[in-house]
Amino acid sequence: MRFSVIVVSYNSGERLKNTLKCIFDQDFDDYEIVVKDGLSTDGSAEGIEKIAEECGKADKLKVYRTADKGIYDAMNEAVSYASGEYFVFMNCGDEFYDRTVLGKVSEAIDSYKAPLKKDGSRKAVIYGNRYLIPTKSTEYFAPQITPLVCYRNIPCHQCCFYSASCFDGLKYRTNLKVRADYEHFLRLYFEEKAEFYHIDECVARYEGGGYSENPESVKRSAAEHRAITKKYMSKWQLFYCRAYMIITLQPLRRAIASNEKLAGAYNGLVKKIYRRKK
Repeated sequence: MRFSVIVVSYNSGERLKNTLKCIFDQDFDDYEIVVKDGLSTDGSAEGIEKIAEECGKADKLKVYRTADKGIYDAMNEAVSYASGEYFVFMNCGDEFYDRTVLGKVSEAIDSYKAPLKKDGSRKAVIYGNRYLIPTKSTEYFAPQITPLVCYRNIPCHQCCFYSASCFDGLKYRTNLKVRADYEHFLRLYFEEKAEFYHIDECVARYEGGGYSENPESVKRSAAEHRAITKKYMSKWQLFYCRAYMIITLQPLRRAIASNEKLAGAYNGLVKKIYRRKK
């Protein structure tokens, strides 16, 4: 099986069902969906098997309802149930950009000059761009992963397709409450020397407004970012990245990118810069 689409859920309401319908609509058929529900009490996990049956996809859905200790613990558990060559994590409420995404990613995997082994024995991450629903614009990620990219803006996990071996003995660290996926990404880059491949396609629609974006989590996120980057990056790399953020007016650029009226033009400029670099 090529893809395991992993969805973790807890009291997600209709957003879980909307995400599943989007996945079932893919025109590429070599995938499974692994739903890990943390014993929701709002009824959101009820009836999802029926949705799969109505879509003629009952054989593609695996549902596990068990208690967990949070989103990253749930993601670790879901990985243990997955059998695909590549894993992609979709939050409830997120969607693939269109129905051709899985097919395009699969073609990209097959088209590289140095093909990735089908058994997933090479640690590799295939990533694309994302459409931001709040600003109605596409965010373009860097075509090459560098220490600077690792410091300032890695692709979100909804845009990343991880070879299964990226999780061989490499679980998310559950002591991190907001940035365990960020830590895992940096671990793959700095320690595991994983291979990263960018495809210039929009692969996900990002809903935003999740746990990591509430005020309390923003503070925790900043603290975890400092600890993680200090662990994996040299003092010189940290100095360079921090200086770069100051010189390039990062807070102002972030505000522009978050503004619905300005985000489209800003992201269009980023797209041109990245394509020139590529």
